[in-house]
Amino acid sequence: MGYPTVFPTGVLRYNPEKAWSGYTIMPLHNRGSLLIDMNGREIRFWKHFEGFPTKIFPNGNILASSGVRNPKYGLQDQRDLVQIDFDGNIVWKWNKAEFITDPGEEPQWMARQHHDFQREGNPVGYYAPGMEPKIDEGNTLILAHKEVHCPYISEKPLLDDVIYEVDWDGDIVWEWKCSDHVEEMGFSHEALNAMSRNPNFRGGSLIESAPSLGDWMHTNSMSKLGPNKWYDQGDERFHPDNIICDGRETNIMFIIDKKTGKIVWQLGPDFNVSEAHKKLGWIIGQHHCHMIPKGLPGEGNILVFDNGGWAGYGAPNPGALDGTKTALRDYSRVLEFNPITLEVVWHCGPRELGFTIPLDSCRFYSPFISSAQRLPNGNTLITEGSDGKLLEITRDYEIVWEYICPYWSDSDNMNMVYRAYRAPYEWVPQLDKPIETPIKPLDKSSFRVPGAAPLGFMSEVEVEGTIAPYKGVAGHCVGSTE
Repeated sequence: MGYPTVFPTGVLRYNPEKAWSGYTIMPLHNRGSLLIDMNGREIRFWKHFEGFPTKIFPNGNILASSGVRNPKYGLQDQRDLVQIDFDGNIVWKWNKAEFITDPGEEPQWMARQHHDFQREGNPVGYYAPGMEPKIDEGNTLILAHKEVHCPYISEKPLLDDVIYEVDWDGDIVWEWKCSDHVEEMGFSHEALNAMSRNPNFRGGSLIESAPSLGDWMHTNSMSKLGPNKWYDQGDERFHPDNIICDGRETNIMFIIDKKTGKIVWQLGPDFNVSEAHKKLGWIIGQHHCHMIPKGLPGEGNILVFDNGGWAGYGAPNPGALDGTKTALRDYSRVLEFNPITLEVVWHCGPRELGFTIPLDSCRFYSPFISSAQRLPNGNTLITEGSDGKLLEITRDYEIVWEYICPYWSDSDNMNMVYRAYRAPYEWVPQLDKPIETPIKPLDKSSFRVPGAAPLGFMSEVEVEGTIAPYKGVAGHCVGSTE
């Protein structure tokens, strides 16, 4: 959609009686990490520590990154994963994935972390009752990058996704590589042909002779399942230690058996394989696929931000001439569904937010990044990331908190927010609980930028079945020729 060049930012509405109030942590693109209260007051800013994402711990610490690799050599690689206290001191750091010697850069160890990580004690990285992440011990799951050669995917150079589990001392104690399991994923011959030709080439390469690397899967979320009713009922696929991920470029969500490394549950890439898949509908370019933790409303269901946009491999079509990005949809939706039956339990899309499909559906649309968090009162915190919008909505689709990020990156003129999280006030013990002041939505028909002249009073009368505007008391109405 076409946005105006000027629009309100900060908190636009807040209903303390219906919202689940706390602090919200978010990364600011190319700036750092920001903590705000429900009225948008900026509580703490950790400059240069920008999370991919940023997660907050029960003692006011955050887990984020201390810098990024030169994108000329590695796109989206974070140098270090660091735990930082409330005052900005580094209390834990990990970077021992790979020793990097980029031309013209200082040789150094790097984590090459991207998109997600989880600290032991909490499966998903956001607040769930009784599941606090460990702050001074425990293992950490880290999603990272690695270059590979895998002819089954393509003879071209590939950027692969790898999951490391590291202990508190930084030693790697478990590792899983995505390309090792591509033959389990059920790609069609058309999809494999398209992937072979173009495995999602993206700028930047460690190989001087290659213009780029094929980011074939582009995994963007990774979390443990945690305790859940499906495993309690005897379904081994949902062991609490198993790991759920999603691949943005392939339209695939999958669960890894932690013990064997095998994929034991999968959704996508084809959403026409059964009536249940068809009823669920195509999930395209999704982000933040995870199981709602035990203790929260909807526990055991899968929650995912279904971006829409463009993703997937398959037969060429008029919208995807080379067979890449074959699935297209110009709006987003948030889905909560049963992982066994695929039945949709709750969803939120343009229609639920008051927009018309397809005429106005792009008003709820983030074709990249974004997330959804289930809150203890049953509300859902949605990060509509590409336009820096955060929404807290009830099960009945009432918006009870809304925020627009006011910070734009100088490099690309975007106010994007990758993923935001809400945490309880007590997770930041350094601060007193803030005063909560309700904010009613602005009346769009009367709100004006200061100094702008109002249109004035307008009255209407019917003239032969049409609405004819009359001159108002404060000047001329729109459409006047005088």
